[in-house]
Amino acid sequence: MRLAPTYPIETERLLLRPLTSEDVDSVHAYQSLPEVCAYVPYEPRTREQVEERLAKPEFTRHELDAEKQALTLGIVVKDTGRLAGDVMLFWHSEEHRSGELGYQLHPDHWGRGYATEAGRAALGLAFEELGLHRVIARIDAENPGSAAVLRRLGMRQEAVLHENEWFKGRWSTEIDFAMLDREWRALSHGA
Repeated sequence: MRLAPTYPIETERLLLRPLTSEDVDSVHAYQSLPEVCAYVPYEPRTREQVEERLAKPEFTRHELDAEKQALTLGIVVKDTGRLAGDVMLFWHSEEHRSGELGYQLHPDHWGRGYATEAGRAALGLAFEELGLHRVIARIDAENPGSAAVLRRLGMRQEAVLHENEWFKGRWSTEIDFAMLDREWRALSHGA
């Protein structure tokens, strides 16, 4: 199994492409914000932390050729050329053909459907190009906007893990969503 997309990946309003060291200021613009970092594992990042991260090949990779790798693609708004955020596809297991979807956007771009559009493109990569059988997404129960994105993508809620993790000073309840390859085909091809 291998995923080697041709870039940029074009959707109706977006271009998806690997992040580069030239994206430091744009990535820092959203990864430094408390409201963006509220439900992700890291705290707001300094410009130096973002610069250090984007200097590492594992965060700017162009393809997936082994399990346990993640492909993080910048979400660029076609009309403006502005980096709005990023979408991540993590390949969990080759044997189980499983992966995970994640995304984050600058608040200036919230509520416009960009996360849904980018997520749909990432699911297409996961199921149609990488050949995954199952993709999950895990969110915090206090993040209903993200739950709405996943439902719009056609992912189904599978589990609620009540207070399963001490996260940023509180007990976090995790909601798990998933989609199978046959569900993707039915949604995307009307099968």
